This record gives sequence, structure tokens and C-alpha cells, in this order.
Amino acid sequence: MHTFGHPADMEGLMAVAHDFNIALIEDAAESLGSYYHGRHTGTLGLMGILSFNGNKTITTGGGGAILTDDEELARHAKHLTTTAKLPHAWEYRHDEIGYNYRMPNINAALGCAQMEQLSSMITAKRELYRRYQAVFATVSGIRLIAEPVECQSNYWLQTLLLDEEYAFQRDILLQVTNDAGLMTRPAWTLMQGLMPFRNCPCMDLAGAESLVQRLINIPSGSNLMLKAVS
Repeated sequence: MHTFGHPADMEGLMAVAHDFNIALIEDAAESLGSYYHGRHTGTLGLMGILSFNGNKTITTGGGGAILTDDEELARHAKHLTTTAKLPHAWEYRHDEIGYNYRMPNINAALGCAQMEQLSSMITAKRELYRRYQAVFATVSGIRLIAEPVECQSNYWLQTLLLDEEYAFQRDILLQVTNDAGLMTRPAWTLMQGLMPFRNCPCMDLAGAESLVQRLINIPSGSNLMLKAVS
């Protein structure tokens, strides 16, 4: 996944996929408007997915989109998402197990209208990052996560990372900021920490566990800068 909108190491992932003959499907749910070495995220693998959930850069209220340059895959995906119904003037016949994933026209219209504003939204998010960076550059023990080299991030979520020796202060900071009316959030809980998966096999995830204990998402909406500009 291109976490927080920052492109992942696609060259490394594609090399592994190639060596083991694995189809690579990109989870670009958070990275609409992000680029990896000049290519939009979600377009480097066999397929990619975008999310239009309510908290994403643009929203249709829910749902998302599939990206692929393989015409047969696109046709098959559309077929499955429209209940796998065979074309017929009056009969209802289905040749596979299908799903009703069709987006209502009114939701699609909402998304299309927001797509027209995508450039200004991302410009605002990147300016917000620059302002945060100027502030946090003078604060010791904490850094603002930046886009990888040769990548362009949409900065979907602005994220602070505490140094390991200050990890114990994460919850204190979350409490203080939220008490002050500033909505900050921890990172998501790792799957092995969720109730349905606690008894499942799990490898050593010390690195991921350390990150989760030190990450803080801070206010990230493009409207913060758009309002400031207006």
C-alpha cells in the first residue's frame, strides 16, 4: 500500500513479483495524485485500485475504481461488478459468481466534479506539508514524514514520527492535542493486534510495531490551505 499517499518501493516490489512470477496489484487507495518516478501510482502493476471513501482526497461517499491497461481484465472486472449478467433483452442469466459493485450515477457525478478540483486539492496539501515542515524542523525528537526520493506524494495524511526514545509520549500528545480541539490520530492497529486475528500465525513484526507506537497523523485536509488562501 502507498501509505499516507507516499509511493512504496515499486522497483523492489516489481522485482520480487517478477522473480516469483506473481501478479502485482497495487493498493493505491490513499495515493490518488501521487507519482512514482513520473508514473501515477496504481498504473505500475497488472492492476491498481483507488478508494473514494469519505476520508480520501476526493470522495463519492464510498467505493472506488480499478485501474488497468489490460482490456480483457477490465472487461472481466466490469462483468463481475455488474452481477456477471449476460447481455439479453429480457432474461436474467449469470455465468459467474458476480457482485453488485456498481456505483450509482449520482455518486459518480460527485466524484467527477471533485476530480476537476484534484490539482488544486493536491497543491493545497503539498503547501500544508511545507508549512508543517517549517514548524517541525525546529522540534527535536520528532520529524514530519516526507515523500520518497524521485516521487511526488499527494500528502493524503500528514504524519509525524517520534524518535524511539520519545515513543512513550505518543499517547500524551494525542490526549493534549485532542483536548485542545486539534484532531490527531494514531496509526491503524496492526492486523495481529485485532481480535479476529490474534490467534493467527505471525512473523516478527518488531519494525512495524515500533512505527505504530510512534506515528501521529495531524490535520491534513486540503480545505485547511484552501481556506487560508481564500
